[in-house]
Amino acid sequence: MYEESHNNPFTRLFKLVGVSAVAGVLVAFVALPGVGSIGLTARDAATTFDNMPAALNTSPPPEKTVVYDSSGAQLVSFFDEYRESVRLDQVAPVMRQAIVAIEDSRFYQHGALDLKAAIRAFVTNTQAGETVQGGSSLTQQYVKNLLLENAKTPEEERTVTAPTLGRKLRELRYALAIEQKMSKDKILEGYLNVAYFGAGAYGVQAAAKRYFNKPASKLNLSESALLAGVTNSPLAFDPTLHPVAALDRRNIVLNRMAELNLISAAKAAQLSAKPIRLDEHKPKGGCDTSKAPFFCMYVQYEMYNILSHGKYWTMKPDQQRLVERKLRRGGYSIHTTLDMTMQRAAENGLATETDPTSRKVGAEAMVEPGTGKIRAIATSKSFGAKAYETQINLPADAAHGGGSGVSAGSTFKVFTLMTALDQGIPVSTSFNSPAAITVHGYDPCTYDGYAKVDGRQVHGMNMTASNWTVHNAGDSEKGVFDLKKGTWHSVNTFFAQLERQVGVCDAVKMAEKFGMVRADGSRLLPFTSQVLGSNEIDMVHLAAAYAGIAARGKYCQPIAITQVADAKGRKLKLRTQDCSQVIDQSVADETTSILKGVLTQGTARAVPSVGRPAAGKTGTCENFSCAVFAGFTPNLAAAVSYWDLRGGFGHPVYGVYGATIPGPIWARSMRSALVDQPVQSFHQPSNNFGDVSTATVPDVTGQSLGAAQTALIAAGFNPVVSPSPIQSLQPKGTVASTSPSPGSQADTGSRVLIFLSDGTGASPSPSPSPSPSPSSSPGFPF
Repeated sequence: MYEESHNNPFTRLFKLVGVSAVAGVLVAFVALPGVGSIGLTARDAATTFDNMPAALNTSPPPEKTVVYDSSGAQLVSFFDEYRESVRLDQVAPVMRQAIVAIEDSRFYQHGALDLKAAIRAFVTNTQAGETVQGGSSLTQQYVKNLLLENAKTPEEERTVTAPTLGRKLRELRYALAIEQKMSKDKILEGYLNVAYFGAGAYGVQAAAKRYFNKPASKLNLSESALLAGVTNSPLAFDPTLHPVAALDRRNIVLNRMAELNLISAAKAAQLSAKPIRLDEHKPKGGCDTSKAPFFCMYVQYEMYNILSHGKYWTMKPDQQRLVERKLRRGGYSIHTTLDMTMQRAAENGLATETDPTSRKVGAEAMVEPGTGKIRAIATSKSFGAKAYETQINLPADAAHGGGSGVSAGSTFKVFTLMTALDQGIPVSTSFNSPAAITVHGYDPCTYDGYAKVDGRQVHGMNMTASNWTVHNAGDSEKGVFDLKKGTWHSVNTFFAQLERQVGVCDAVKMAEKFGMVRADGSRLLPFTSQVLGSNEIDMVHLAAAYAGIAARGKYCQPIAITQVADAKGRKLKLRTQDCSQVIDQSVADETTSILKGVLTQGTARAVPSVGRPAAGKTGTCENFSCAVFAGFTPNLAAAVSYWDLRGGFGHPVYGVYGATIPGPIWARSMRSALVDQPVQSFHQPSNNFGDVSTATVPDVTGQSLGAAQTALIAAGFNPVVSPSPIQSLQPKGTVASTSPSPGSQADTGSRVLIFLSDGTGASPSPSPSPSPSPSSSPGFPF
């Protein structure tokens, strides 16, 4: 007979799950509207059930990812679903009672299926002619929520929520398996963490914080009843949207608890008479809610790269979306390098010198020497899509949400300078540098990267012109300059000749040693004009390069993330921090010594002091398309750029130089960023580069000849007495004046001419003798 067949699928189903489960299958089958019309039978249902897989992923549901700054303070969170999973013992007992009472009061008495509830639903639905009541157990609801959480596409979501017999059977099959491997308390814990409670809150902990601004462990009876009631229909019973419906539903839960003798009827009546009292705490997520949105954006893209094992930018869009989803739902804890004191300093420096309602924009990045840790990333614009806002990470490269970058300007001259020093070229090496010059004889430099110029792929092409005509910023920038003064005054015609001597390829390779790439990620183009900053770069990499000089030639790749742990506390493998000594310390020390003079005697001498030893370099881009400043102290480096968002060459920033806006931004932000940091000194150069050091001429006016000579010798100069005394108010025989005059900078070992007073009265100062080495008024480089 039918009942006795061992191969009968109905019999196998009966043996597997028992009478209650079989009844449940049949009830689910009959209760679904329209099922009878499609020709299905109980035999079909049993066969399908028998063949269904029982394994279901019951791992914790997706949780928000949290990002922390370097002090451990929360910076931002990412989530699709605002959720914080908790253990059952972290949920108030009254909340556990309320959810069981209203959703499945016999939860601890039955198995995966509550037969009584299923039959009751069947009768109700039959009388109504449609599905108006569910008979699912709490375990089945848990399964449904898990299936929904595991769905990765809209199509999968539709499948797990479709009103079909197959879905009901699948849920029951999984529920039976879960009941066999999990305790009731564990199932309840899982349900409370996965259920949706409306208003964007997933899980009871998130719901308690969303509605009452407290953890789930602190919920009282009335609050618990409200939350328990919401899960039946999170939209309809959302108390922030439908307070009347939510109140009615809360009272239903209270009355149900009274019926089950969990509370007294008087208590239920007392609480039912009271209004709902909320203390809302709306969850905030995404970089637009962060205290440092552009740094957050950098971290976000860095995480995409980590989670995709470095393949994010080569993936197809649908694959990229899965990586982005993984970040929002993975429950990661991300610890970063952000220093909020330095971040605020950068923001304040930008705000002081720029207009946020202008089309002009400033961008700054700060990097720690010796570690490569990015301490701040800021722009003068607010993060957003409104007028005068931006969602482009302007200080960063394209791989971290940035744009195409800006010209480096003359900040790039430092790499040609270091190349010269590294090749043993003495600092005293001089070139006659007129206002304009055509330089011939550059060695060819073939580009071995992959980039396009004017739409053409230039791989394998010689990028170096055989001759190059270059101009200084003004006619005053001409004369004979050595490495030191050529750098101080950023003389273009000097550096064009120095680049020819060291070789374009070698200068570019020096920049690459310090991590420099184009903002689009491609290698630097070895144009002859690269020495003037023709490559478009980003401020993060430029700050990291200058940090390498500050660290005495130890370059570290810029990093924003120090540690990542998943939802289970397991640490993810991050790329090894790459720090290496790329040039000899003595070369870096000499470079720093020269760059110090830029701030005291060169193009940046008008930039405010940072109150401690510092070095830097100005940069003004071709045709005033942008202006840049990069500089450092021993413990922090920063790079600042300023340009028109509409595009530099079409919208120049006339009259803006590296020292006029970027320089003051740098100085203000550095001073504030380092306010609590120890003052450190640079290492003195080893003086093996043919450098002629300078010193300040002391004021010996009015002193005796012997005292004056002693003071000048102590300062490093060679005092020479003029044979003819001059008229002066100073006593006869004492010093009337010197040349160079007091306070001037002069090469140590050079002559200082002493003029003695004849004591007969004031006289015009004598014409000073020529300085030992030529100088020029400061110019602003292209």
